[in-house]
Amino acid sequence: MYRFTLLLFLFCLLSSPLITSAASLSLGPTSGTFTTGSTFDVSIFLNSGEQPVNAVGAFLQFPPDKLQLVSPSVGKSIIGVWVTAPQFNNQTGEVSLEGVIPGGLKADNGLLTTLTFRVKSVGQAVVKFLNQSKVLLNDGVGTDALEKIQNGIYQLVLPPPAGPLVASETHPDQSKWYPNDNLVLTWASGESSVQGYSYVLNEEPIDVPDDVSEGLRNGVSHKSLTEGRHFFHIKALRAGVWGETTHFAVLVDKTPPAEFPLEILPDPRTASRRPVMQFATTDNSSGFDHYELKLVSLQASDKLDQGEQSLFIETTSPYVPQTLALGDYDVIVRAYDIAGNYREVTKRLAIVTPLFQIFSDRGLVIRNIFAIPWPWLWGILGLLLIFLAYLSWRFRLIHFHLYRAHENKALPEHVQDQLSELQKYRERYGKALMIIFLLGSILSTRQVSAQVSGEALVPPVVTSISRHISNRDIFYLGGRSDSPNSQVIIYLQNPTTGELTSYKVSTDNDGEWFYRHGSLLPAGGYLLWTQAKQGNELSPPGPQFGLAVDAEAWQFGASRLSYEVIYLFAILILLIALVWLSVDVLIHRKKIKHRRALLNHEVRQAEESVRRGFALLRRDIEEELRATRDKEARENLLLDLEKVEKYIGKEVWDVEKVRYN
Repeated sequence: MYRFTLLLFLFCLLSSPLITSAASLSLGPTSGTFTTGSTFDVSIFLNSGEQPVNAVGAFLQFPPDKLQLVSPSVGKSIIGVWVTAPQFNNQTGEVSLEGVIPGGLKADNGLLTTLTFRVKSVGQAVVKFLNQSKVLLNDGVGTDALEKIQNGIYQLVLPPPAGPLVASETHPDQSKWYPNDNLVLTWASGESSVQGYSYVLNEEPIDVPDDVSEGLRNGVSHKSLTEGRHFFHIKALRAGVWGETTHFAVLVDKTPPAEFPLEILPDPRTASRRPVMQFATTDNSSGFDHYELKLVSLQASDKLDQGEQSLFIETTSPYVPQTLALGDYDVIVRAYDIAGNYREVTKRLAIVTPLFQIFSDRGLVIRNIFAIPWPWLWGILGLLLIFLAYLSWRFRLIHFHLYRAHENKALPEHVQDQLSELQKYRERYGKALMIIFLLGSILSTRQVSAQVSGEALVPPVVTSISRHISNRDIFYLGGRSDSPNSQVIIYLQNPTTGELTSYKVSTDNDGEWFYRHGSLLPAGGYLLWTQAKQGNELSPPGPQFGLAVDAEAWQFGASRLSYEVIYLFAILILLIALVWLSVDVLIHRKKIKHRRALLNHEVRQAEESVRRGFALLRRDIEEELRATRDKEARENLLLDLEKVEKYIGKEVWDVEKVRYN
């Protein structure tokens, strides 16, 4: 019985229909090729899935520079009530429609409306649904069931040639962008009866030249074309009758993508072995295509072969490299547009140990947020050192005075005046010399000089060069050559000594070349220029580039000590001095407190002794005063008694107010 019940339950479960709420919106057709000037229809279809729907909102976008919406058709549609009739805007390229299906409806490819587009220009047009599109179920709560959309991609081309056949050696592909702004066009009618040609170059995809013959030549050239889409229109004259027109598209883009920042996270100077590199740019003409990135190590390495060079790799943003070794790198990012133009950005990356992460050429870096420049840091540490040195000298002087006072039984002035009546003494104080510690900071000033001379004839083109390096960095340069699979000779000259060295590097199949020097250069100025070599032929020398190698390291034989290490040692010495002075100040402050307590105790004892001494003196004076009968002696005794009572009375009030300063 139990098994039968279980089998019956499984049968009912499997035999019951699966209920799903998935709905979709699609375009038809989803693709196609259409000529400029023609029109084509795109229909919007609804698939409701397994549950009925009662409301639809469709919002679409199309490229207004390539398509123009003539009118949407609302004649045949599954929509019963239009909340918003189909509306469109040819300036922004937007279409919107909203409708209700009373009672709900299950539909498979139900037609919502049909859009009629006119082709304005050549290229690729994408008609797509926007995110605010919705399909609401007839479930009483209006659940959005839209889970799938299908957009349309359409190829827009010029009509097939109806007149002379046109070709271009500079811009052969009508759908491709070229960085060349010099145009060469040729044509052939295929017949010998042609009496003349009329042609025009403008920005209209479809146009008809005038009926004025330009002659019988079969080619034309244009120089310095503006960027954008250009169209060449030509027709032939035969037996006094003008024929049909042929249209030819020319796409020109000679401007590289927009300038863009290269961000290195968490910081260009970091202890992270895998920093994150972010970059983004746009292109207004042909459109952005891809990024290429190269990491150039600036460290001298015995393992690096002369011919082993870094290559550009195609990448996307953000880019995270493999684990990098300690050292400096130049990160070079190229942004390419569809026409092949590129914008290059270079940024220095330093992989350091956590200890050196806070030290940079900018100064002391605080939490990768801001940096204290070295002059400010030296000034602040110097002032702090002078202040602590002064405190140390001051506390030592006070402690010395207290020590002398304690050893010599020195008492406050009023106590000394009272004791002078009993015993005369005077203490002399010596003078101490103050020693001030002065700190000097050495700041290096970078001077980068660039000298460019010579004329560029047909030499290799230099596109990448490490202009700002130090005598602890490797220099590099790279570029393009008109001769693939050839050699590039790189000349390096020291103008001071006249020493000239040369190096060779090979170009690849595309003419790209890159050279990375194998050793460090001494500080100073250098001149760089290149020359192409193919076989036994040499090109004229290229333009000269100035290379300034700053002194950022001290050299001891074959060893080099960077200024970062020097800065670290200098700061450590200063910190040790600051700690020593701080400890010295605290120790002498504690000694002063202890010595002052001893002196205060002795002062109280001395005051008590003085008070008792004068009390005894008063008793003796009073006894003599009672015993004497001499009038003059009595007057002297009365005068002394008055002074003694004055000291005793004053002492009574001063006992609690005594402080040694």
